[in-house]
Amino acid sequence: MSEAEPEGEFHEMREPRIEKVVAHMGVGRGGRELADAEEILEAITGQESVRTRARSTEPAFDVREGDPIGAKVTLRGERAADFLATALEQVSLSRSQFDETGNVSFGIAEHTDFPSQEYDPNVGIYGLDVTVNLVRPGARITKRDRATRQVPARHRLDPADAISYLQSAFDAEVQ
Repeated sequence: MSEAEPEGEFHEMREPRIEKVVAHMGVGRGGRELADAEEILEAITGQESVRTRARSTEPAFDVREGDPIGAKVTLRGERAADFLATALEQVSLSRSQFDETGNVSFGIAEHTDFPSQEYDPNVGIYGLDVTVNLVRPGARITKRDRATRQVPARHRLDPADAISYLQSAFDAEVQ
């Protein structure tokens, strides 16, 4: 609920929802480490990962443009909600992790924090970044090809709405 909206009034078109959740592991190089990261990411999310490539050449890190350096998975629908519920149990969020449109990003330091994962000395420990994109119904008008419009300011999601949604739907801890 927005602060401008009276308490107790509910409207389904004002209710936030998860558009997508992106889980990302940046390894910095290809090879066995990247393959291990992809396997871990697929095991955690239950969905096939996609390799990410370097956008530019960085000689200091011995990375060339186009080199595979990470993996990501984009989750939508029930898979996104299930993964987010598990991921939010591992972290405590801060208000500074929310942007002005209600999206939130956070990191998980060790993949072994997930219940389905155990430490394997042959693989090591990998961290991952999670980005959650929250929207209200009707947000598609900004992305459609025909008759593109802007979402009115009163209907946009703000950080307070996103925080209250995550706290009520997922029992997220926000400081």
